[in-house]
Amino acid sequence: MTARALDRAWRLTATAFSFALFGCCTVLLSLTVFPILAVASASADRRSARVQWVLHCGCRLFVWIMKGLGLLTWEAQGLERLAGPGQMIVANHPSLIDVVFFLSWMPQADCIMKQSLARNPFLRWTVAWAGYIGNASPEGLIEDCARVLRSGRSLIVFPEGTRTVPGLAAPFKRGAARIALLSGAEILPVRIHCDPPTLMKHSRWWQIPPRPAHFSFSAGTPFRAADIAVVGETQAQAARRVTDHLQRLLLPLAVLSN
Repeated sequence: MTARALDRAWRLTATAFSFALFGCCTVLLSLTVFPILAVASASADRRSARVQWVLHCGCRLFVWIMKGLGLLTWEAQGLERLAGPGQMIVANHPSLIDVVFFLSWMPQADCIMKQSLARNPFLRWTVAWAGYIGNASPEGLIEDCARVLRSGRSLIVFPEGTRTVPGLAAPFKRGAARIALLSGAEILPVRIHCDPPTLMKHSRWWQIPPRPAHFSFSAGTPFRAADIAVVGETQAQAARRVTDHLQRLLLPLAVLSN
């Protein structure tokens, strides 16, 4: 067996181990630690804050395990900007584990979760204990996200609404802009690049890249939606303008020109 074949076999085995470890740990925490934290918490907000801190520790460990197994490497610029409370972290979404990186860096962070995850046997209880926001009702989603930001908690948003298809432009949805306009929260744009692409849309866990994936995170300059909107325009026009601005910040020029 060639060195390349051995490397691929190792990374495939390590990837399977990583997914199994993640799934088993989330179920175990949901059945043991999280219920204890819930009973010991005086309010739902306190419970979710404690659960999110445990998830932060777990995701931090998980990222380092994947790096130690030779599955990925990463670098980040402006990481200290994530520490600001009550801000809206807006990023493009090239890989399934983008959110894992953010949670590993942020002791408290709320997320928007697809309703399908609420039915996932490995994640459903974790999502519930952490108090993450479901997207079943679009209007309710906007209000819930704005409420979270106004309370001083941070929120991670992927405006594409799904993972990126490499080489294709996925138009940003206006939900992120509407949340920013309604809440008045500061927006921190974070551009993510993954080379070679891995765990992207329509791919399966066993479709590993030819070499370990390298993730680059670059946090931009914080701004507010009101800085982009024009006086006198409607909310819909303002949301469109902010969305276009986010696309220019976060998507590669080569993709936007397609």
